[in-house]
Amino acid sequence: MRDRSHLRVSCRASPSLALVKYWGKRDEGLNIPATPSLAVGLGGLETSTFVAASPDSADHVSIDGRTQESARFAPFFDALRSRLDSPLRFQVESHNSFPTGAGFASSSSGFAALTLAASRLVTELENRPPLEPPLLSELARHGSASAARAVYGGFTVLEAGAHCAEAFLPADHWPELRIVAAIVFRGEKSHSSRSAMAATRETSPYYDRWLADAPLLYARAKAALIGRDLEELGQTMRLSYSRMHASALAAEPPLLYWLPASVALLRACAELRERGVGAWETMDAGPQVKVICLENDLAVVRAGLTAAVPGIELISAIPASPPQTLVIEGGPESP
Repeated sequence: MRDRSHLRVSCRASPSLALVKYWGKRDEGLNIPATPSLAVGLGGLETSTFVAASPDSADHVSIDGRTQESARFAPFFDALRSRLDSPLRFQVESHNSFPTGAGFASSSSGFAALTLAASRLVTELENRPPLEPPLLSELARHGSASAARAVYGGFTVLEAGAHCAEAFLPADHWPELRIVAAIVFRGEKSHSSRSAMAATRETSPYYDRWLADAPLLYARAKAALIGRDLEELGQTMRLSYSRMHASALAAEPPLLYWLPASVALLRACAELRERGVGAWETMDAGPQVKVICLENDLAVVRAGLTAAVPGIELISAIPASPPQTLVIEGGPESP
């Protein structure tokens, strides 16, 4: 086994934006999705994670300089050690270039980067061959189901009941596609996706209808993406996020993530479409709004969103390349 003290692994990964939503779990403990999802990686938003061997017998994780509760990460680390038959404990430092826990799928890029870096550290220290993507996706799922998609980049799918995601189309399938992420609120959202999914499943009278409807939207969106049909994809995306949020709003107590600025941005997209501009929005569990469009409409879309919410912070993204992993040797002074 190599010297642990002089080896770190870094990984940069982009969050996975579900164009057709995953909302609900068949198995809460294993993060098995109850509905299928179709997603794109948000190139331009990034989680950077550094992993080294822990100096003691515990795992340690910090995100943006804040020490994390060990209970949130214990199922992931336990699954990783069990699957790889390794006793290694980890020291993890992670940073996001976008708001954490605010509805930008930071858990997807976070656990994807952690999976890729931690598993690579094990294989380097214990002289094993690198892990294959399906196994990496399966391991990432133990941290977050959407992280199972984020290990690939490009366009991905995660089937209902699946233990791992699959690459669907490469990032360059649609070079003109752009995603505008509008940061409505930088604080953490009021309800985590995990707790909100559970509440929706347990109390919403619309949940069963959501489960029945989601596969139809999924098939429709996949066909639109293959054909690069922006209007069809956009219409399907709107139905997916609207029905997801409707099921959550019908929970007891109701779960409402939208803020006034969120609604203003949704109305701005509708006004842009009335003018013939292809601006199609989606929302996850949080107040943020993401808008897909084509490159030649990007400036008009950004201007329309800014006019609706003056001063709104916008990030323009492209379909993300696969995550990048780097082995760093040379001691603690290495960057």
